Amino acid sequence: MTGATSGLGAAMAGALVEAGARVMVTGRDQARAEGTAAELGSSVIACRLDVRDERSVAACVARARDAWGGIDMLVNNAGIGMRTVNPRFLLEPQPFWEVTPSGFRNVVETKVVGCFLMAREVVPLMLGDGGGRIVNISMNEQTMVRRGFVPYGPAGAGVEALSRVMAADLAGSSVTVNILLPGGRGTRTGMVPDDAPAEVRARLLDPAVMGPPIVWLASDQAAGVHDRRIVANAFETASAAP
Repeated sequence: MTGATSGLGAAMAGALVEAGARVMVTGRDQARAEGTAAELGSSVIACRLDVRDERSVAACVARARDAWGGIDMLVNNAGIGMRTVNPRFLLEPQPFWEVTPSGFRNVVETKVVGCFLMAREVVPLMLGDGGGRIVNISMNEQTMVRRGFVPYGPAGAGVEALSRVMAADLAGSSVTVNILLPGGRGTRTGMVPDDAPAEVRARLLDPAVMGPPIVWLASDQAAGVHDRRIVANAFETASAAP
């Protein structure tokens, strides 16, 4: 799982561990990844990962495969929030022409290029091993086009388009691709300014909302579920739909 040291990623990793899965938690900071792994238990291993770098991606994937003999599921959750380009993005939206090129690239490369590089490395292994599941973490469509949300919004839209193409390319194969999103503003690091109003913080979703759907997507019940967009805070309805 990428981006698993805090927020939504840590919540999903914890839920999968509780359900009996072995999980690799990754992040750019090795110490944070190791700390999260230690908190989650002996079935978890840590790996320093920069999803923008194909060599780092290959090394982490190889470590997971060496440890477990294969990879059953990839959860692409790595992302950088709007705070990195505008610390006061909720109170003082920044027009796109004031976003620095480096800030734009960092967010888009982490979210979109990262999903591509991880799936590119993992899918051939899954096809060779008889199957697997890819889950790409997305966001509300309103966030994708919200004023002042360059580059975070376009990065989310890119992940959704990439996921649909992945699903089309893998249709009829043993590897499934699905999209999962919280359905509201989460509490992941970088998503909420420190000085956000109390009424904004009161509307935040608990990251634990991601637990039930990610466990379901990893389960036998979700075998064959493909090219779905699942909203976590409406999960009961989504999982019951054909």
